[in-house]
Amino acid sequence: MHALRRTSPLRRVVLTSAATVSGLVLLLSLKPHSAPEVGPAVPSGGAHASSGSGDAGGSGSVTTTGTVTGEQVQTRYGPVQVRITLRNGRLTEVTAVALPRDNPRDREISGYAVPRLTREALTAQSAEIDTVSGATYTSEGYRRSLQSALDSARG
Repeated sequence: MHALRRTSPLRRVVLTSAATVSGLVLLLSLKPHSAPEVGPAVPSGGAHASSGSGDAGGSGSVTTTGTVTGEQVQTRYGPVQVRITLRNGRLTEVTAVALPRDNPRDREISGYAVPRLTREALTAQSAEIDTVSGATYTSEGYRRSLQSALDSARG
């Protein structure tokens, strides 16, 4: 009798192993999901550079020294806006100019989220920072305002 006949446990083991290996190969061949890029923000009159010296080469790198205020981003719970300070192209300070503060819960969320977002922005030297759990809308507004300030500094 054949070793892989229809009711044989060995047949099930071989088929299960083949299916598992195939599944793993397919899973490992997938490209990792990347977060959508935040496009350049259109200044709404609130984004401005207070001082700076730019790079005439157009390389896109931030070579500004000075302070730039990002656009005010309207979130579900209120406006979010940040001001950045750059020294020799390095992000040295991020200050929240506007945050949701209509009620005690908004103030609580902003109170724990903004220091984390600021720390990450200074570490990353960009707006590519993680969302703070429990502060999704504030994090997104912070990221968008930060990105608009960085874009203005490059401009």
